[in-house]
Amino acid sequence: MYFESLAALWDMDGHGIYVWLAYLLTMCPIIVMVWLPIKRFRQHWRWIEAESRRSGIDVGGAAGESAR
Repeated sequence: MYFESLAALWDMDGHGIYVWLAYLLTMCPIIVMVWLPIKRFRQHWRWIEAESRRSGIDVGGAAGESAR
């Protein structure tokens, strides 16, 4: 292994703060770019289900349930 211990990995010869900060600043936007569309999709799907319940259309059920 390149580093002798986990402390050496964390410190990286004095450059650790910059390296780990760069990882953090890179991962935050990536996580947000994945999380927000999933959140919006779920909100939109709940809205579609609520609208279909109001109008009496079954969008979430199986094919056998919608044939009733």
